[in-house]
Amino acid sequence: MKQVKPKKNLGQHFLTDLTIARRIADTVDACPGLPVLEVGPGMGVLTQYLMEKPRELKLVEIDTESVAYLKEYFSRYEESSRYEESSRYEVRGTRCEDSLEAEEGVQGNLVPRTSHLAPRGNTSHRVSRRIPEIIEGDFLRMDLRELFQGGQFVLTGNYPYDISSQIFFKMIDNRDLIPCCTGMIQREVAQRIASQPGTKAYGILSVLIQAWYDVEYLFTVDEGVFNPPPKVKSAVIRMTRNATAHLGCDEQLFRRVVKTVFQQRRKMLRVSLRQLFSRCEESSRYEESSRYEVRGTRCENSLEAEEGVQGNLVPRTSHLAPRASHLAPRASHLAPREERIERFMTKRPEQLSIAEFVELTNWVEKALCANTNN
Repeated sequence: MKQVKPKKNLGQHFLTDLTIARRIADTVDACPGLPVLEVGPGMGVLTQYLMEKPRELKLVEIDTESVAYLKEYFSRYEESSRYEESSRYEVRGTRCEDSLEAEEGVQGNLVPRTSHLAPRGNTSHRVSRRIPEIIEGDFLRMDLRELFQGGQFVLTGNYPYDISSQIFFKMIDNRDLIPCCTGMIQREVAQRIASQPGTKAYGILSVLIQAWYDVEYLFTVDEGVFNPPPKVKSAVIRMTRNATAHLGCDEQLFRRVVKTVFQQRRKMLRVSLRQLFSRCEESSRYEESSRYEVRGTRCENSLEAEEGVQGNLVPRTSHLAPRASHLAPRASHLAPREERIERFMTKRPEQLSIAEFVELTNWVEKALCANTNN
């Protein structure tokens, strides 16, 4: 069979080490009984070991050439399997000509040839493998509820480096369908996903994924076991759904808060949150600019006015709304919760746990509501 040429625009790096392929396939055993969806099977190196699992398997592949290769491979596999099946049985010393009739007992008492039960190598019986369904398309555009009649499944694959984060965001959006996700990604991304608060790698992926999944960094994979070899090392991880049913805050706002503050990860939250508040106030910027007067003249730029560029400011205190510069409450008379928020404001985002991000999100929602009402 003609080999598939790796395509750079699809981020294809085909795994060539069969031992590693088997180890990746075995990671799905943490969620037994569920069907498996493999993303980006390529030439089926991982697929052949997933086929040994006693469960339904489907493949999603966007590359037309890979789809054609897999279809030809499975067609040949079925022909080979039928031949081996027909040669497995003897009936009173005569080979059974029809394996299906033989299995049903039409030909008489069957004596399986045990020497033919296993294929070459120490793998399980080839005939027991199920031919997977191949779905040609873009995983990121698919309605995952249509794949297994709305049922749960395990997600796995040798994921393209350039879309692995998007795949995991889709996993989060469909977390009720995906209780377990395994596979191989760029090592740096795997380290981010598995990192803990206070570490350099802790970031957006860490918080958003660990909010819903327990993450295991399983093992590292060197560059030399791929065709073509990538410039970076890879890693295999497993993400298993945790017990969290609800975060305890607005989920969309939670994402916005996390993404906003990590965009300025070296800044204290008091500074990085200004961007979030300024975006929310952008639609009412004209109204905001009318809240200040400079020596009897209305200030044209509220940001410059705050910085004193326009001159001595006389704020109209009756119209003031909470602004980004007022994000942290004064420490002189704070409630216990506000004291915690005050401490958050002096931290950088990588210092906050998921529970603290939830608490921060609830505070931001309250502050935004207060700003809108004023």
